[in-house]
Amino acid sequence: MSRFRSFALFSTLVSSPPHSLRSRAGCGRAVLGGLAALGLMALTGCAAIQVHLGMKVYLAKTPVTSIEATQPNGPGIVPGGKSPLMVTVTEPTGKTLATEGAGHGKVMWRDLAVTAMVVSVDKKGIVTLPHDARKSDGKLPHISITVPSHPDVQAELDIPLRYDFPFVSNFSGASGSDGSNGQDGSDGTAGGPGSNDPDNPSPGGNGGNGSDGGNGGDGGNGGDAPAVQVTVTLRGGTHPLLQAHVAAAGHNRYYLVDPKGGTLTVMADGGSGGSGGKGGRGGRGGSGGSGSPDGSSGSDGSDGHDGMDGSAGRPGSITVTYDPAVQPYLTLIHLSSQGGPKPAFQQQAVAPLW
Repeated sequence: MSRFRSFALFSTLVSSPPHSLRSRAGCGRAVLGGLAALGLMALTGCAAIQVHLGMKVYLAKTPVTSIEATQPNGPGIVPGGKSPLMVTVTEPTGKTLATEGAGHGKVMWRDLAVTAMVVSVDKKGIVTLPHDARKSDGKLPHISITVPSHPDVQAELDIPLRYDFPFVSNFSGASGSDGSNGQDGSDGTAGGPGSNDPDNPSPGGNGGNGSDGGNGGDGGNGGDAPAVQVTVTLRGGTHPLLQAHVAAAGHNRYYLVDPKGGTLTVMADGGSGGSGGKGGRGGRGGSGGSGSPDGSSGSDGSDGHDGMDGSAGRPGSITVTYDPAVQPYLTLIHLSSQGGPKPAFQQQAVAPLW
């Protein structure tokens, strides 16, 4: 069965668009443009059309007794992480409606009002927590959701912080840019026709030579990685966490890592060199014209040379300073400086990092 409920609905929309559509010039013009334009606007998010087709609902026109907010991908969020929200709306009959996006439902996020603490929530219901672990440490992210058209209903949701995640602190050099491809040579022109008349023979014209293809550009060199300093200590307690500070080139990053499932990978690899561009294809020689005798075909142009690959950047050094209490957890710290000096480890007392 078609996603559109009936041909009559199509006819109604095309011949007499509803007031809500006429009030939006863009949607109105699309509807009057025909069935193809109607389908296109529905797919690209014209809410009035989607509501008319039953794909979305307006909460202002929907009876609501309660709403509930959940994280469909599981509770919790890590620093620097994202997590979708889903809101379920319950009607007086017990029927439920879910939000669009992760909820795959008909309720539009624009019909909800979201207030967030510690985290942020975008217009599509995606929750984001800042990368810097210090900004959320010891806090509990909280979200309140209301329905402006139904001020008597509200949902509250606490989002626990998690640190059992493979965190990555990447200070590797930038990759070099790829070289541009050479232009293809142009084909030679065909020779003009002569005459094969036995009484009036004439030779065919010679074909033009194809031009040479252009050479590919050289790839750019990869960037060098800086020297990286890693400092790690242990925050004790019933649920100990590794506290880490990674510093390089004037940048500072802070992490909390749960030894039960979490890791920290620090990278200081040299950037890869860019690929050389491909040489252009030589143009084909033009064919000789027919005649008596036939003209000679032109010569093919030479293919261009491929560009040279760029050189890889130099890896940076990595130095790890760790508190003695971190010794049992050093296997959770992964280091990558391919082709560079061996990472250095030094043990000394490290105070709490914040």
